[in-house]
Amino acid sequence: MGQHEVRSSNDEGEIRAFTRAMLADLRALEMMLEREMFETGIQRIGAEQEMALVDEHGNPAPVAMDVLDTLADKRFTTELAQFNLEANLPPQIFGGGCLRKLEEDLQNAVQTADAAACEEGARILLTGILPTLSHEYLSLRFMTPNPRYRQLNDGLRALGEGEFPIYIRGIDELETRPDSVMFEAANTSFQLHLQVTPQDFARKYNLAQLITAPLLAASVNSPLFLGKRLWHETRMALFERSVDARSEAARARGRIPRVSFGSDWVRESVLELFRDAAARFPVVLTREPETSPEEMVERGAPPKLLALMLHNGTVWRWNRACYGVADGVAHLRIENRVLPAGPTVLDEVANAALFYGLMAGLDEVSSTVADRLPFDDARGNFVNAARQGLGARFHWLDRRRIDAQQLLLEELLPIARQGLESVQVDSADIDRYLGTIEERIRQRRTGARWMLDGFSRVDPKTSIEARTQQLTRRMIDLQASGDPVHRWPRLEGLEHQALQIPHTVGDIMSTDLFTVLPHDVVDLATSLMNWKHFRHVPVESADGRVVGLISHRALLRLEQHRNGSEGQEPVAVEAIMERDPECIGPETSLRKGLAALLASRRGCLLVTSDDRLVGIATERDFLQATATLIENGEQPRKPTPD
Repeated sequence: MGQHEVRSSNDEGEIRAFTRAMLADLRALEMMLEREMFETGIQRIGAEQEMALVDEHGNPAPVAMDVLDTLADKRFTTELAQFNLEANLPPQIFGGGCLRKLEEDLQNAVQTADAAACEEGARILLTGILPTLSHEYLSLRFMTPNPRYRQLNDGLRALGEGEFPIYIRGIDELETRPDSVMFEAANTSFQLHLQVTPQDFARKYNLAQLITAPLLAASVNSPLFLGKRLWHETRMALFERSVDARSEAARARGRIPRVSFGSDWVRESVLELFRDAAARFPVVLTREPETSPEEMVERGAPPKLLALMLHNGTVWRWNRACYGVADGVAHLRIENRVLPAGPTVLDEVANAALFYGLMAGLDEVSSTVADRLPFDDARGNFVNAARQGLGARFHWLDRRRIDAQQLLLEELLPIARQGLESVQVDSADIDRYLGTIEERIRQRRTGARWMLDGFSRVDPKTSIEARTQQLTRRMIDLQASGDPVHRWPRLEGLEHQALQIPHTVGDIMSTDLFTVLPHDVVDLATSLMNWKHFRHVPVESADGRVVGLISHRALLRLEQHRNGSEGQEPVAVEAIMERDPECIGPETSLRKGLAALLASRRGCLLVTSDDRLVGIATERDFLQATATLIENGEQPRKPTPD
């Protein structure tokens, strides 16, 4: 998530000063490009690995700060949520044994982090979105205690309207309006870097944009979020919406969000991307600017461009331009942010081999991309790949229409092989990594497909929590085996032992809810109780907030009052509902939940998150949970943040 020595500010003078510093950085960058002050003649690759921390049940484990203390390793750093970590891998020269070294470095980082996590009762999992995430973990309570993250949250909320509307439709449908950026923390990725020269930047960047769709189609690994089956790579939609600070008016006129594929091909230089970000997106964070970057350029010293890079770090293009200074020499990179974490390290390096191979193998095509494919088609390909994975169909170069699987197998994999050979990557490594991705594509067995198949095979009567826990626990085991995802066995049946042991109210509550509005006629609530054998029906406002509860007992009292009379005026729900009933959060322990149930004398508990109804837990739910706990000799417990 970028630099940490920053601050958010509502002071208009401070924002103006920072903006001036950013513009000075842009002028300095332009001077550097004119004077050719960038490293050339060498090409490096690099990667960043984000990872999830999970407990023994497969739920998020918010222990990142403790794990980092145990690690004491500069490769590792925090992420937005306390259940995520990031590892930064050293750059390497592109060629020779670079891919094998990338795999070794990744494996070492994951194993090192896993060993430290085990000391805190947790494990490391590589996955694009952790299937067991629930609303309770996506709140400020689980934000990493670093001021930058809270400042970023406050800054984006101040720019927008205080909420981040999220609507994603796949097999299932998700619609919610979180009031913080914490939903972004659901996304974990494997980010690739490729160093390029300033002269090559525009055409190489366009090439990265072109190949993003087929690369993503072959790599999807994020189909589940909050127990719902959404896109094959839900991260694309979720990241865009979870930090979308546009006003309703800006959305209506089509202004692009901070997370985007972009709006056009790059025509001349990297300056176009940095200028576009500065022009389109207001400042969110500020910091002390660098002193006289233009004077540094005049002296022949490359500045760090601190203001420009901070602002660039709050604009998340899926292919992002990066500037850096290493050993006193400036360089440019293209950062590919599309790939999800996982399913295994081998799968990730196979994805990297496809990306780097295509960037080298399609070099001759790169100068003509903008003329041979409308940008909107490239962006449409990207969305189709995120939605459908290998089932996507693309608009390709020269007005061709082609299926993702056919394009990859018949055209792009051979080109990627040629590209890796052209920079003398070891032939055995080419066979290992491109062979892995080829088999995955032939079998159409991406991580997303494996998860969706497994989710559908589990008994649908089983709770969402138990189904996602099973998936997650099985993923941990299979990831440790090292076998790529196309060799993973299908998930069959539900492992009853341990997976269904409840620990919180969220583990036992029902989420398939039937509610009424305050102005609805009471007869509707009566009918619901008769049809569904309910004893209570929650009452919601139009925006989903709990305002009341209708009980079977209240309806009986109403009938006694009516005394069987016919022709009486319809009675509204609000006339007899219990107003503002006490609610609890899904993270509440079973022990505390049971105490609240007994104290309420109501027979049920309404469960809310951010004041919105997410479930209902009845006496029967608690009895079943108690029986399960007695049978397994378990005591309720769940990790909580410091």
